[in-house]
Amino acid sequence: MGIEAVVFDIGNVLIEWQPERHYDRVIGADRRRAMFDAVDLHAMNDRVDRGENFERVVRETAAAYPDWADEIMRWHDDWLHMASPTIPHSVTLLRALRRRGVPVFALSNFGIETFEIAKPVYPFLTEFDRSYISGHMGVTKPDAQIYAMVEADCGLEPGTLLFADDRLDNIEAAAARGWQTHLFDGPQGWADRLTREGLLDEEDTRP
Repeated sequence: MGIEAVVFDIGNVLIEWQPERHYDRVIGADRRRAMFDAVDLHAMNDRVDRGENFERVVRETAAAYPDWADEIMRWHDDWLHMASPTIPHSVTLLRALRRRGVPVFALSNFGIETFEIAKPVYPFLTEFDRSYISGHMGVTKPDAQIYAMVEADCGLEPGTLLFADDRLDNIEAAAARGWQTHLFDGPQGWADRLTREGLLDEEDTRP
């Protein structure tokens, strides 16, 4: 079945998302490991990605763990430092697909407020033909519902969607619905896949 749209995850596909790396820089690796052992910060972030208010969720978590309150608040105050830098080659591929007239969608676990914070810093986030942001949808990958919502909205058959994500569970959930998938482990592999599919030529995919 031919590909009618290409679907990009955002974190670790278009923008690096490495909270642990940032905390290692600002509080040191040992203290970061202790904090992440004591506080499930990724579960906190999942609440934001499902649509809860970013600042409120972080403040609630900080209040629940007073020994780590200042460090937890950095999740809010330093968020752009955790969601950086851009992966430039991936952005090149996104824009090359659009120049070729290939519809390009985003499907990302992302909070409502954090997506608004990111857009002015990363203008390519406004360049998708359709953006499916979990905070607005009230459900996150890899729940099957989010993929069904994309299908219903865009009106395309699952087998015509090619989806790149860095997490295997998200890829497997999409594949279970019949989507074509690519496990992203770097932009060159993604470029090669887009070329093999005939969506781009080699000159389109150069960094």
